[in-house]
Amino acid sequence: MQHTSKLPNVGTTIFTVMSTLATEHNAINLSQGFPDFDSDKKLIDLVSKAMNSGCNHYAPMRGLLELKEIIAKKFDALYGTSYHPEREITITAGATQAIATIITTFVNQNDEVIVFQPAYDSYQPMVELNGGNIVPIHMRASVDFKVDWNEVREKLNDKTKMIIINSPHNPTGSVFSKEDMLTLQELTRNTDIIVLSDEVYEHMIYDGLQHQSACLFPDLKLRTFVVASFCKTFHNTGWRIGYCCAPRELMKEFIKVHQFNVFCIHHPTQKGIADYMKNPEHYLGLPGFYQQKRDLFLELIKESRFKFTPAKGTYFQLLDYSGINQEYDVDLAKQWTIEKKIASIPLSVFNADGSDEKVLRFCFAKKEDTLKRAADILNTI
Repeated sequence: MQHTSKLPNVGTTIFTVMSTLATEHNAINLSQGFPDFDSDKKLIDLVSKAMNSGCNHYAPMRGLLELKEIIAKKFDALYGTSYHPEREITITAGATQAIATIITTFVNQNDEVIVFQPAYDSYQPMVELNGGNIVPIHMRASVDFKVDWNEVREKLNDKTKMIIINSPHNPTGSVFSKEDMLTLQELTRNTDIIVLSDEVYEHMIYDGLQHQSACLFPDLKLRTFVVASFCKTFHNTGWRIGYCCAPRELMKEFIKVHQFNVFCIHHPTQKGIADYMKNPEHYLGLPGFYQQKRDLFLELIKESRFKFTPAKGTYFQLLDYSGINQEYDVDLAKQWTIEKKIASIPLSVFNADGSDEKVLRFCFAKKEDTLKRAADILNTI
């Protein structure tokens, strides 16, 4: 008997492929989104202290209350809005688990989910695994990846179950404006549409821009799950810990799935993060920290033949190579990893239709020396 997964083949293995190629060919790896520097030793010590203090058994299913109270205070301080720590916040095994659980909870056979593409690679397979259909709205490089809200309006119908947004946006580095969010609020008002707002890069936003969290818009907040990540925020992508917030009626449904596919999250890590977040500067300092890295990277390659618009958010920078080469982006990314010794991610893999705009994504969450060595290579291309 042949056993096959229900998951569609959407080409997501490119991330493993590029990192494997980088390792095999001793290339600088700016492909996958992970830092090459360590987490703050203070955080490591706090998690170790929690382990040594006996926080090694089941945490509460919805998460450690102490951590959820810190999260609620953060939302109140940054956005002037509140979530009830016990009923409206759940700690998850990374943002991706939160996303998968939200989709599993609400998306059924033949439901439609609007996804803005290029898009983070987990959205489409999770929708399709649950019998839904994605409705892609393409954001094009030629218009700085802005959303065509008229197209969104045209695609809405009685099958639309969910809209997934992501700001700051992976992979493009663009950021939704207040006007974008107000339009989304207007389009979903008086509907049963669930909004999944992926905000894992909320603290990586540059040039004085303000993050427009979905929770800032009262009517939109009523139908929205806000998803966030400690892994991205605190430079520890291997820890797999995040959280989501939503009105209690929505969270009540989420928990029905969460309790059986995860149950609870690593206890000592929750305790350590709760203690670490008592100092808000540990996340409020991120915009300056990462903007410095972005600016250094772009200054170093300003004389190269690549075209670019500085990323407004995330720790990814897109480079347009159309003035250099017309190769298919996947082939070129592999070729440059092998021959030029620098690994990136081709943008076409984030599009359901595989559309290729001759753009590669580079991660700048790296040490200064790594960025300098990468720039030396890019300047020779």
